[in-house]
Amino acid sequence: MEKKFNNIILVPTDFSEVCENAIIHGAEIARSLDFKLCLLHVVNRETKTKLKKESHDVSFVAKQLSDLQETYQKKYKITVEKVLVEGNLFSSIHEVAREIRANMMVLGTHGKKGLQHVFGSYALRVVLESPVPVIVVQNKSFGKGYRRIVFPISNDLEPRQKVQTALRISRLFDSTVHLFQSKEKDTALISRVSIITRQIKNILDENNVKSEVVTAGRAAGFAAQVLSYAVLNKADLIMIMTQPNVDVPGFSLSEWDEKLMFNDAQIPVMLINPMDVMVNYMESSSVF
Repeated sequence: MEKKFNNIILVPTDFSEVCENAIIHGAEIARSLDFKLCLLHVVNRETKTKLKKESHDVSFVAKQLSDLQETYQKKYKITVEKVLVEGNLFSSIHEVAREIRANMMVLGTHGKKGLQHVFGSYALRVVLESPVPVIVVQNKSFGKGYRRIVFPISNDLEPRQKVQTALRISRLFDSTVHLFQSKEKDTALISRVSIITRQIKNILDENNVKSEVVTAGRAAGFAAQVLSYAVLNKADLIMIMTQPNVDVPGFSLSEWDEKLMFNDAQIPVMLINPMDVMVNYMESSSVF
């Protein structure tokens, strides 16, 4: 049977500082897992125009990519592959992720107001329709890894699909998982969130993963409270499930856009799409 994944971390890059930070995150994860790192650059129409103005051609970009490959291969003692393709940014990133059978993607973003020419407004689409989980990073350094993970639990989202991923990351970095549950008004919803939280806490306890349960202070503005808690507790990673093509109270796409993916604290955010491939991802023992 053909493997669903090839033990590869994919990192698209536009050669900017924030993308270099994404490469560092990807390289650290790859080294911890004994995975390969794959660096991707997509040459689109805008890239060609920029190269022409600077009297360069595609070979200039190829050289930059090769230099990065050599640098990170030597520094982290891991296998680094490179892919240079021409085409549409959005579709090319997803196509490459599928072709190389990547396990995960690390995406560097410059923030909502400072997006550069490579990703631009495609950043949110890349994440929401990615065939693999994505860690979105800004300028926050990798440090000692994802030691403090904030794990939101809300009635509006299905958090149990994140549990296996949280377990695997926790084992890598000896993490503490902060189960941050929403505060509900309705009795039935209070019970539902409580049951889900207890189930997840039991799984973490059974696997000797350190964890603690915290409840939001108010019913409204859950996303903002998640971020405030993450900042106060110096979180290294926030893990969420996405909800493509729907507006969900408390975690609508606008709030992800404004407060999570592009959060001012620059805390990395891991987003997992609730698709069939994600179930395969989490069930595959080869992932982490």
